[in-house]
Amino acid sequence: MHIKKIIENNKISFSFEFFPPKTQKSSETLFNTINELVHLKPAYVSVTYGAGGSTRGLTHDLVAKIQNQTNLSVVSHLTCSGSTSEEINSILQRYRDNKIENIMALRGDPPIGTNKFIKTEGGFEYASELVEFIKKNYPNMGIGIAGYPEGHPETPNRITEMDNLKRKVDAGADYICTQMFFDNKDFYDFCERCEIAGIKIPIIAGIMPVTSIKGMHRMAELALGTRIPAKLQRAILRAENDQYVEKVGIHWATQQVLELIDNNVKGVHFYTLNQSKASREIYTALGISDSESLNR
Repeated sequence: MHIKKIIENNKISFSFEFFPPKTQKSSETLFNTINELVHLKPAYVSVTYGAGGSTRGLTHDLVAKIQNQTNLSVVSHLTCSGSTSEEINSILQRYRDNKIENIMALRGDPPIGTNKFIKTEGGFEYASELVEFIKKNYPNMGIGIAGYPEGHPETPNRITEMDNLKRKVDAGADYICTQMFFDNKDFYDFCERCEIAGIKIPIIAGIMPVTSIKGMHRMAELALGTRIPAKLQRAILRAENDQYVEKVGIHWATQQVLELIDNNVKGVHFYTLNQSKASREIYTALGISDSESLNR
């Protein structure tokens, strides 16, 4: 189903993100994880690329398997990194042949070992160019783009950042899915800045619960510059071990989602790290056995 219809048909869309496996064994484990979430009736699931498009083939295989072997709607990530326009066109043709209707269009991260994005010769430099290409050549495809509630790491000027986002919207994007954040005030401010910029497409909130001390440090070290609020950091550091850290993280994420629901968010996108436990426990804490009651 086209992403516009998915969002329109759900009062609140709940979705999950996975990254492609690197081995056959992990592929089977991941597919079991995805099946564990099917009963939650997510509006859709998405599958990422690796840095620099390093897991391109695995992404294609996984989204095709989800599309053909489950009743889930799937959104496949597609990046400019490491691909010419001809290669991207070939990928889109394959998706269309597999009845995959939705793409998350991204510029992509720099290749592993580098800290600067380099345009592939014959490719695209900006996500807006990728969006425009998809819209022109595959007009029936749904297109998502990324938003940054805490600010884009490469664009400290927040006005310029919104100009760049508006460029992607004007190129034909159907919705925005944000990077993870831990303070809802950042999300509300982002939504308000979108409104000021004349951006009117739906904005989906990206949520990732902290599940370990190592994970918290990893989030803080990401190029995205994820901000861990002091209150959350203090609660995590009080925890005796990662088992309790996970409980703190799930509780914090649950409170975030409840508040977002109260403030009429269009959707919540869970970054799962290929694990279903935290997402399932958040659903339980929300007081629902599946998302149907909130999706109506």
